[in-house]
Amino acid sequence: MIAIVDYNMGNLASVKNAFAKLGKDTVVESDPKKFKEYDKLILPGVGAFGDAMEHLRERDMIDAIREFAASSKPMLGICLGMQLLFDSSEEFGDHEGLGLIKGKVTPFDSSKFSEPLKIPHMGWNRMFTTEHPLFNNLDEEHYLYFVHTFHVNCENENDIIGRTEYGYEFTSAVAHGNIMGIQPHPEKSHENGLKILENFIGL
Repeated sequence: MIAIVDYNMGNLASVKNAFAKLGKDTVVESDPKKFKEYDKLILPGVGAFGDAMEHLRERDMIDAIREFAASSKPMLGICLGMQLLFDSSEEFGDHEGLGLIKGKVTPFDSSKFSEPLKIPHMGWNRMFTTEHPLFNNLDEEHYLYFVHTFHVNCENENDIIGRTEYGYEFTSAVAHGNIMGIQPHPEKSHENGLKILENFIGL
């Protein structure tokens, strides 16, 4: 069974509905004591990094998520949920993250853009992927739907499994053993997004 972490910082219904389209039941779980009972964990997220960590802290979820990650069971962070996997973020100050993947979350640096681009990065864009089970049988273009102003910077190149161009190349998917994250929203990315979720089910 797959649990979707409910910490009041994400569109849980759309993620749950995406799994339902694949014929997979999920549980929206707000009790951290029950996380260990599930086979897989989804950490969604929409909003600010600091607020999200505070919500997790208030609900006693931080240690429970770290313990799940240490169990070797598959875990997937989506959008802000992916960013929370990292050590820290510069979004509206300096904030400590879950520390499951080495690196930091920083804003897009428009001074590096070769042409004027809108921030946040919003809409369809291509992900260039390395070989990983999450990306089995995607179409050749790998277009997915993004909405974000900050992006992750991995310390370890081996943790990067997806890259995207927006003004410059940034990391859009990561994997560190059983811990995975994707910046785009698979639940909003039609066939390719559903295929990623289907691949996650199969892990």
